[in-house]
Amino acid sequence: MAAITEIPGPKGLPLLGSALDLRRDSLELFLRARRDHGDVVRLSAGPPGVRSVLHCVFSAEGVQQILASQAANFRKDNQFYEELRQSAGNGLLTAQDADYRRQRRLIQPLFTKRQVDTYAAAVTLEADGTVERWRDAAEGVVDVVREMDRLALRTVSRILFGADVEAAVDVIHDNFPVVSEYVMRRGFSPVNPPRSWPLPSNRRAEAASRAVYAVCDRIIAERRAADATAGAASAGSASTTAASAEGDDLLSLLSRASSEEDGSLDAAELRDQVLVFLVAGHETTATSMAFALHLLARHPEVQKRAHEEADRLPSGRAPSAADLDELPYLTRVLKESMRLYPAAPVVGRRSVEAAEIDGHLIPAGADVLVLPWVTHRHPDLWDDPERFDPDRFTPEREAARHRYAWFPFGGGPRACIGQYFSMLESVLAVAALLRSYELEAVDTEVPLAAGITLQATGPARVRLRARG
Repeated sequence: MAAITEIPGPKGLPLLGSALDLRRDSLELFLRARRDHGDVVRLSAGPPGVRSVLHCVFSAEGVQQILASQAANFRKDNQFYEELRQSAGNGLLTAQDADYRRQRRLIQPLFTKRQVDTYAAAVTLEADGTVERWRDAAEGVVDVVREMDRLALRTVSRILFGADVEAAVDVIHDNFPVVSEYVMRRGFSPVNPPRSWPLPSNRRAEAASRAVYAVCDRIIAERRAADATAGAASAGSASTTAASAEGDDLLSLLSRASSEEDGSLDAAELRDQVLVFLVAGHETTATSMAFALHLLARHPEVQKRAHEEADRLPSGRAPSAADLDELPYLTRVLKESMRLYPAAPVVGRRSVEAAEIDGHLIPAGADVLVLPWVTHRHPDLWDDPERFDPDRFTPEREAARHRYAWFPFGGGPRACIGQYFSMLESVLAVAALLRSYELEAVDTEVPLAAGITLQATGPARVRLRARG
């Protein structure tokens, strides 16, 4: 059967197409587009002459073709990724081709299961700090979106920099949302003024980017100076080994990463990787933890099962990496939360050559979106898809589903390098919080928007009750 060349889609307004719907509520627009037009949909936005055209793919089979089996034909060459490169550097998230392959080979050993398990102590240390801080919450109410953002940012900062946590947390927290909003607006706008123009938006974004880069540069420089001093001291002491002069946090491991084939990361590459891990490594996990807590607070019967499982862990110590296998139900809770609230709700690519995707012909040079937000709710893949049901992720039910029915970490050769770390952090941190608190929902609905990551545009408050 020949591929369908006329791809259906909403007509939108005569002059603006679907531009207003994309701006008002893109997540709802994408759901409606699948429901009304099928699994491959064409959206246009903007006035004639500068109109953007998006090809949206919703089926699991189509997602697999774009991210995996035809991945070489669908690249991070679109406008959004170019804007992100200019604002956040050429790290693992944005690099391509030889740059990406080299960076991935150098960094992969830092994210093996054995290495990631060593990061668990930082996770539980920060989770325990959150437990203690919550004891002073006003009226026993906290916003889990804000709280999990803080917890995840402190955790990844501690893993990156060791004890030097505070130096990065406030700067990233205050400045990166400015960069994120700027990248999103320019990434999907049909026309952008040059970044060099002295517009207020350009100046704010440039100042925010400089602040984020400056804190990364300062910490890296201080660490290298400290390592050099310690190394010189150890060289003169028979009782101190050179290895002891080097830190074991992720920054030190990144600094030492090298191979005969790939060399090592230069100063700019090191900074770009640090920034990727600070930003991508905290926002995605924060989203997963926040909505897991939000859903648990709204579903007391699920929360009760999660409490019972967390309570079976050995008392008197924080959860560790070795406990992860003892938390299968809580792992299912996190996976179901990530189904309903995927941290990256929209993933973009650009086609190199024309390709047949799920029976439709995608032209060369097309902007293509795959959307966990929609595929994770596809009625052909999920019964009663809006219902929160962690038991969708029992091993038997997972094995029976299409591999790309659930893809919060992407897939194929560009799958997220930190997916095991994200799951480890999410499950252990939530377990630590549940051992100390029961949660009751104050806000039952949370308004959302699609940014670089899924954005809560209102609070997700829960009332805490300390457990004995």
